[in-house]
Amino acid sequence: MTKADIVHALHDRLTGLTKREAAVLVDAVFEIMKETLGRGEKVKISGFGNFVPRDKRSALTHAYRALAARMREAVGTGEECATC
Repeated sequence: MTKADIVHALHDRLTGLTKREAAVLVDAVFEIMKETLGRGEKVKISGFGNFVPRDKRSALTHAYRALAARMREAVGTGEECATC
């Protein structure tokens, strides 16, 4: 389901709401969620799910280090890289 699908479904369910108003409403909800996550806070929607902020940089650093370790093993040196 895309954002446009959500707007269309909202427009269908709420009579009297234009597609433009539905789009503004959906955009506002997502913007509020992004701002909340950006402040490091969790978003909990009962019956739907939980959203937690994630530090992308630390995830990339972890992935880089794991890749570097696999590369060292593949080469067979087993030595620790000074820059890793």
